[in-house]
Amino acid sequence: MIVFKFSNYGDSMGTRSLGARIRADLRPLLDGDEIVALDFSGIDTVTNSFADECIAKILLEMPLEELKSKTTFTGVTPMVERSILTALKRRLIQIKQAQTI
Repeated sequence: MIVFKFSNYGDSMGTRSLGARIRADLRPLLDGDEIVALDFSGIDTVTNSFADECIAKILLEMPLEELKSKTTFTGVTPMVERSILTALKRRLIQIKQAQTI
């Protein structure tokens, strides 16, 4: 298992630009055979826009089931979990709407 520590980037995950930078570091790890543990230990804040840019945009490149099979989450507070889930749900809705057009 590979542990991807968000705390290496700071204690607050709040901007789309930071989300894009971290996604660029994270994305190649998801192509390997190992599970990637997304470790949010020590993270105080995750905004919906960061979560969308960093995690939910991965759904544009791989299906949710594949993402779920390649990742696990650790150190997630209820507030961080809510932001991530909100971003994932919104992105899935956008993807489904685009598929019906």
